Amino acid sequence: MENKNVGYLLLGISALIIFIIFLFNNAMKNILIQSCPLEHGGVACPAYSTITQQTYLSLGIVGLLIVVGFVLIFSKQSEKLVIKKIGNNKKIKVDSSGFNKEEKQVFGLIKENKAIFQADLIEKTGFGKAKITRILDRLEGKGFVERKRRGMTNVVVMRE
Repeated sequence: MENKNVGYLLLGISALIIFIIFLFNNAMKNILIQSCPLEHGGVACPAYSTITQQTYLSLGIVGLLIVVGFVLIFSKQSEKLVIKKIGNNKKIKVDSSGFNKEEKQVFGLIKENKAIFQADLIEKTGFGKAKITRILDRLEGKGFVERKRRGMTNVVVMRE
């Protein structure tokens, strides 16, 4: 839920609580008016000050809720920064003389796509998961590619 909506919700709940506080305050004063003078013989009932204190305390707490509500309404929601790195299409020279046939095939696919899911490499080469993992381990160990975790799979990218 957005901060603004939570702020409006808090303001609505605060208004409802204020209404309930004044209803309760009025009901308590009516009860005291009817029963207290009989007990104290016409002297001011000490419960009046207690009711007033409780009302102010309740209104103070609701005031805090209202302040929090306004802060949420008028605060800017944090913006998500999306940074894309724009490459400068440099041709990277790689000495593939130390590669075997499978490594050359996998490296060629990675170089061609710049970034490819490991599952797509399995599909395009027809190799098994374990074989692709071993080939990528070797290529990664030599510093040519890098695997980045994305959910349940890896994205294989050229290392700069």
